Amino acid sequence: MNYQIELRHLRYFMAVARELNFHRAAESLYISQPGLSRQIQQLEGELETSLFDRDRRKVQLTPAGKYFYEQLGPHMNRLEYIFRQTGRIGQGLAGEIRIGFLGSAMQKVIPDLLLELRDRYPEIHTSLEELSNRAQIRGLLEERLDLGFVRLSGVPPALELYPVVRETFSIVVPEDHPVREENFKSIGQFREEPFIFFSPAYSPDYYQTVLSICEDAGFQPEVSHKSVHAHTIFKLVANKLGIAIVPTSLSQGFRLAVRCLELCNIPQRAVLSAVWKKEHSSPVLDHCIEQLKVSQQAP
Repeated sequence: MNYQIELRHLRYFMAVARELNFHRAAESLYISQPGLSRQIQQLEGELETSLFDRDRRKVQLTPAGKYFYEQLGPHMNRLEYIFRQTGRIGQGLAGEIRIGFLGSAMQKVIPDLLLELRDRYPEIHTSLEELSNRAQIRGLLEERLDLGFVRLSGVPPALELYPVVRETFSIVVPEDHPVREENFKSIGQFREEPFIFFSPAYSPDYYQTVLSICEDAGFQPEVSHKSVHAHTIFKLVANKLGIAIVPTSLSQGFRLAVRCLELCNIPQRAVLSAVWKKEHSSPVLDHCIEQLKVSQQAP
């Protein structure tokens, strides 16, 4: 049997069953008493049974009405929550967004985004996974991720790339290195030292950018170690196995025996971009993208 019962029929029934008085129930629902009576009659018609015995003096639940009330009661709050939550998800006010990121994005960009989302959309939740650039691109194309943060100059046509941070590079040296802020002039001072690079697997574009910093200073760096993890690179520097060139934001992320010298007077910049699938149907993702763009425009 196909029942044409709507949530309002159930709400109206519960109100009358609690009050056992149509007048008081109508007042609590802010509808007219005749209108409430019609809704109850429609519900009884769909169920093909009487739910109430009523006369001029009193209203009572029939045995069927009592059973319906006892069975429906525990589920009404949950049912109303499901209805409300479905609407909120459809409007992008609730739900989950799956975010992939490089370690440097966790220094400021992602924490700021999560705080802003918490304040504006407290029912939006996130799952976070640190992944390489390539793994993020695969995850987005295969719809295992909704949003990524990468260091790439280009992505497949199905994806949208939006720069969110453009920052300087810094040289990372051991804490007791003789080159300090007061005598640091250029990266050329390190031409004889071994370098620790992010692996090309991290980002071919990023690797070439860092390489060009050295080439512009007139030397080809000796790359002694490569890694895809910033913490590993900092540990290698702290253990005097070489020096590194990293986005300046990473200099805030590790408490190790290293110092950072900012490269302000070079044209190269480290660009962190957000990336997402152009054709998507997630209102939650739309809110995240909107928030990223607003944050970038803020002074």
